[in-house]
Amino acid sequence: MSYAYRWVEPPWPRKALPRAQFEDRVAQLLGSTNMCVIATVGKSGQPIASPIEYYADGLDLYMLPDPGTPKLKAMQRDPRVCVAVHGQYHGWHSARGVQIFGRAQIIEPHQAGWAHGMKVFRWHEWMTDLGMDASKPFERQVLRVTPEKMLYTETWLWKLGYHAKQRWEARPARKTGAKPARKMK
Repeated sequence: MSYAYRWVEPPWPRKALPRAQFEDRVAQLLGSTNMCVIATVGKSGQPIASPIEYYADGLDLYMLPDPGTPKLKAMQRDPRVCVAVHGQYHGWHSARGVQIFGRAQIIEPHQAGWAHGMKVFRWHEWMTDLGMDASKPFERQVLRVTPEKMLYTETWLWKLGYHAKQRWEARPARKTGAKPARKMK
């Protein structure tokens, strides 16, 4: 029996977290750290999982992958990725993490979205930390991962009356300007 955290013991709530709260909790987690593990599928089908620095813009993640690496080549061949981010663990009461399933979008320098990605990634601080000339942005590809599905775990949710494991899927894109079809009589 846990004396300090009695709510970590069964029975556990099974209630789903409302979507807006789910997204807010994930955004809080993504903003509290900037290291993740990104998993890709290598040429032979072998998984490639690599730690990499990221910065978040809402639920979208931006990274600067190293040119020519197996990870980058794998994403160019197959853009499906899984990203894992977790908080510090100090026992069951503090378990918190998210798996983000999505597609890698590799943005070439000066193409649409590149300047935004570089701002989100904080290229200036990154280059300064590496002792590089930070007078202009690094001419490097930016990687953007937009979630299609997320699996979120936070045991503190039990205390709030929700299941500790939550699931989220992106809403289907709506067609703009299209009118619903009429049924024929």
